[in-house]
Order: sequence, then structure tokens, then C-alpha cells
Amino acid sequence: MPRKSGSSRRLVADGRTYLWWQRHGHRRDEHGRPFDCRQVLTLSPQPSGTGGPLRIVFASGPDRYVPGGFPLGSGDVGAVRGSSLNLHEPGAVRSLLDAARAHGWRPDERGPVEIDGWLLLDAAAAARATRAEEAGGASP
Repeated sequence: MPRKSGSSRRLVADGRTYLWWQRHGHRRDEHGRPFDCRQVLTLSPQPSGTGGPLRIVFASGPDRYVPGGFPLGSGDVGAVRGSSLNLHEPGAVRSLLDAARAHGWRPDERGPVEIDGWLLLDAAAAARATRAEEAGGASP
């Protein structure tokens, strides 16, 4: 079941605290009509003011899915014939955070940073699966 839209959750990773939330949105054309479904995961380093937010954006495209209603579950993102994650799961968020850091993002950067989530998906999904195997099949 999806969480209340706009509510944040707390994640502690490597001794640092983040608030995170995800939302579904669209870009708008020149007439203001929505198009291009997007799922945006935002992680904000805490305490406030110690770093800028990281926005991981999953935009719809060929052979990709983002939640837009039935039949997909809320928070699901993935490749049609590949990796997938559910952005409501803390373990998936942690894996994306780790992948973003490996990709060069630093939590102490002052301004907001936006990263294409598709560049991180395979590494994050593989790391999440490895953690699940190490935990004996349980979800991390």
C-alpha cells in the first residue's frame, strides 16, 4: 500500500541521516498538458543545510516502466526485460543511494543534484539482490 503522498521517511546510511520521499509527476508541454511520466526519489541529507538534495529521476521511455496506475504497483520502476525496484522499500532506496555515491554524488554538495535513475538501476538492483541473499533470502 502506498504511503501518504509527500510524507518523508528517515534513512541512516554510513553514519549519515537522510530524509527521503518519492513522487510521481509529469513534464508539461507548451500547452500545459502533462506527458512523460516520471518517478522522482529525493534524498535530503540531514540536518537541513548540510548538503543539497539528491533527485533520482526515472522518466518513462521505450522498454521502461514507471508507476502510472494499473497494472503496475505504486513505486515500481524497471526495465521491461531487466532490473526493477520498488521505491517504497527502504532497501531499494539504500541501494540507489549507494549507487549514486559510487557514480560520484557527494552528500555534502550544496546545491540540488539530479541523476538519471536508469544509470543507477542495474547496479542498485544487483546490490539489493546480493544483500537479500546474504540475509538468507529475506528482504534487506
